[in-house]
Amino acid sequence: MSVYNFISQDEIDDLDEDPRNAFMQFCSKVLQTLDGKSEKIDTNSEDEWRVLNELRFSCMNIILAAATRFDIVQFQALELPARHNFNDADWFNFRHEVDHYVTQIVLDNAPRNRSGSVAMLPRTKEQIRTYIAGLRRCIEEATMDEGKREALLKKLDALEKELEKRRVNMMTVALIAYAVWQVPNDVWGSYDVMNKLLSNVMHTVAEAKAEEDQIKQIAPMDAPKALTPPKKATPRDDWARPRATGSTETDWASAGDEDPAF
Repeated sequence: MSVYNFISQDEIDDLDEDPRNAFMQFCSKVLQTLDGKSEKIDTNSEDEWRVLNELRFSCMNIILAAATRFDIVQFQALELPARHNFNDADWFNFRHEVDHYVTQIVLDNAPRNRSGSVAMLPRTKEQIRTYIAGLRRCIEEATMDEGKREALLKKLDALEKELEKRRVNMMTVALIAYAVWQVPNDVWGSYDVMNKLLSNVMHTVAEAKAEEDQIKQIAPMDAPKALTPPKKATPRDDWARPRATGSTETDWASAGDEDPAF
């Protein structure tokens, strides 16, 4: 099964430049897709369980391939099980190790995310939305081709969506502002108005961050902790499903209860 059954090329292109973060994002998207495909599968049906098992095997295969490409050393010792032998125990052991690794990256990133973002009061966000509305009018009145106009309006949509978050990512704001500032001066009905509105957005965000830093007295960021490797595979439990081939009705009946919830 192709990697594109789990993640699109656009989503791959949008992965973070940092290998650890890119691997985390890749795993998150791939596992979300797998969960979506698995929702309607009846694991009490042998035929449907085999479909689910194939999806899991493919998912494990592409995650291990991604770990190799991103040089995630914690997964280099893991091997893909033989296809005919792959079962629930193999999958759940692997899923636990991925969750174990990704959780560490998420927690490592939390201080960095806070340092590069800012919490804003509702009135501050409303003030920025007023500036965005003015910028939208400037873009709609500018003498530019429709493709460029639509692209800039979508960036303002993304900026308004960013304001809905509890913490606003300052890099997102800066990149959107840079995209607008790149437009040649002579296309604007009034460059001064556009420039003033965009400067107000940046100034308001910077003020909010300066105030937050002053209140919190943020300490210097600690160096990232070393990530622990996945645990070694454990022997298969008695709840593992029978093999995908050669199973009998008796084997199926004694295979155990439904998959545990994770």
